[in-house]
Amino acid sequence: MDDNKIMGKVSFMMILFFLVLSCFPATVQPSINTAVQAMAGFGPSIILPLTGNVYPRGQFELSLRIGNPPKSFTFEIDTGSDLTWVQCDADCEGCSLPKHELYKPGKAYVPFDDPLCAAIGNPGSDNPKKKCDFTVQYVDGSTSGYLVRDIFTLRPDKGSTSGSSTLTFGCGNKIQSNYPGKPLETAGILGLGKRVVSIPHQLRAVEETQNVIGHCLSGKSGGFLFIGNDPVPSSGVTWVPMLKKELVQYYASGPADLFFDTKDTDIRIPHVLFDCGTTYTYFPSRIYGAILSLLRNDLIGKQLVQVPFEKDGTLPVCWRGREPFKSLSDVKSYFKTFTLRFTKDADLQLPPETYLVISEHRNACLGILNGTVDGVEYNLLGAISMLDKMLIYDNEMGQIGWTSGDCFPPISRTEPSSAML
Repeated sequence: MDDNKIMGKVSFMMILFFLVLSCFPATVQPSINTAVQAMAGFGPSIILPLTGNVYPRGQFELSLRIGNPPKSFTFEIDTGSDLTWVQCDADCEGCSLPKHELYKPGKAYVPFDDPLCAAIGNPGSDNPKKKCDFTVQYVDGSTSGYLVRDIFTLRPDKGSTSGSSTLTFGCGNKIQSNYPGKPLETAGILGLGKRVVSIPHQLRAVEETQNVIGHCLSGKSGGFLFIGNDPVPSSGVTWVPMLKKELVQYYASGPADLFFDTKDTDIRIPHVLFDCGTTYTYFPSRIYGAILSLLRNDLIGKQLVQVPFEKDGTLPVCWRGREPFKSLSDVKSYFKTFTLRFTKDADLQLPPETYLVISEHRNACLGILNGTVDGVEYNLLGAISMLDKMLIYDNEMGQIGWTSGDCFPPISRTEPSSAML
């Protein structure tokens, strides 16, 4: 058959598909990416089991295999940063892993004249073939090193060629922490952000998967991460657009109105960042103070006593009950639900279990923190506020979605084992 006729037929089908889609309201649109992915010839989604929790672990992790032969490394997942890096056996300063567990870089380093070197903001070098170095700043420290390329085994049952991808990432050999005595607990960070150096973007560039990622973080521990859009439900997802003129380097939406126990608080939040790599949720002093006042006023007469920080030490604000709290189920009756209302059809509910933790002293501690004090300048939803929801970051359509979930890993379009890194 003539190629032009084939293309014309496909184009007509695509136009018809999107015309039908436009009949749905924005916040209840069915996911179209699975259909588009299949038509475009992308591979099945990659589904990765997670370990970890908000408290006491403070992060969610997964295992990735790098190199040939492949070696496993644990990574903290992070939608708030772009570059993936691993502790590297290259005269490493500040590495927390034993030398035999460090990643051993080969000769496939990335030079300064590589496009991905410019993409991380590197100003360049007089020697374009010199190793491209990097520095990533975090609130709690920084990591420096140089960019390398190596094989990530994506689907081991597909064989060494079709089951792997060569990706660019950081060989981290200088790690500094702002908290001495608290070493890095994983081999590195898995950058899932929006920029071209992120792993999802690189996989999209080689048509491995669509640039859609998501995660479901269980309040009990664990969960799953996915890259690609097979796990995205066809209905029941609330969608909001990503910001296009500001904070475009982050997964951000807004504005949103804050409700407490279904009542409008008259607090308007200009933007909201979604960052699973940050444990807790942060607001600047004005909003944080208003939230704390709402909670304190509502707790009057409920026989809860605020505990001085020096008596608990887990988080700045904690409450003690008449009896030690055994779980969040014990405190749910004392606290009410917050709601972020982006539009009349797009509410993100934050029940008590998404803003409280039970400390080792059996107190209820507030997982919403003062960003002005802690150096976080944005309104930021951390992992605690994402628990027991599927969060979807759809870079193809420029939208963020969420729906409730039990956080058991879904089944991929292929056998489950073929979707594991």
